[in-house]
Amino acid sequence: RALVARYHEDRAVLDRARDLLEAALQRERQVETLVALSYVYFLQGDVRATTADEKLAAYDRGRELGRRAIELAPKSHDAHLWYAINTGRWGQTKGVLRSLFLLPTVREEIDVLLELDPRSVRAHAFAGNVFLEVPRLFGGDREKAAGHFKKAIELDPRFTVARVDLARLHIAEGRWADARRELERVVAERAPRVVADWTVKDLPRARTLLESIADKK
Repeated sequence: RALVARYHEDRAVLDRARDLLEAALQRERQVETLVALSYVYFLQGDVRATTADEKLAAYDRGRELGRRAIELAPKSHDAHLWYAINTGRWGQTKGVLRSLFLLPTVREEIDVLLELDPRSVRAHAFAGNVFLEVPRLFGGDREKAAGHFKKAIELDPRFTVARVDLARLHIAEGRWADARRELERVVAERAPRVVADWTVKDLPRARTLLESIADKK
């Protein structure tokens, strides 16, 4: 965990973490190892993979590891979390309309996650993304998306990805001032909950989105 937490300083640490955890998994199949490796493959897909095929392979491996962790520990919040998030990312990368067959699984996982921990910041952020990205015809709901993003921020104001995603929702609705407020909070954040994610993902996304709406009134 400590190694992965510093991936913004050197993204190659994700490769080392993956290799160490894969070796540990060969020795003994522990839930903690499966969950940690599922998380590492999520990060591999997000920040190390350079092609769609590489991303799909990373998320698929993360999804498989999460599923195996759930088999061993059905009540493990983190096992369900990384299974769900990797599944969602795989679908997002493949294309939402080409991945609709995954929706029942994703919805079920959201329900399980929030039943296991109603105050799970990542679960609320994930749920918000699902409701935002899925077409309305298939269950997308911007009001529900906003509710989950705002709950995540209420639970942890420094979980910056939730602010970025709430801003994306505001932009989709033409609420420029609200979007700027959230994005400026991300840019100004001095103690982000996940420093590596803020540095590598959230801060660049926030700046790009701010630039994209610079002329919007």
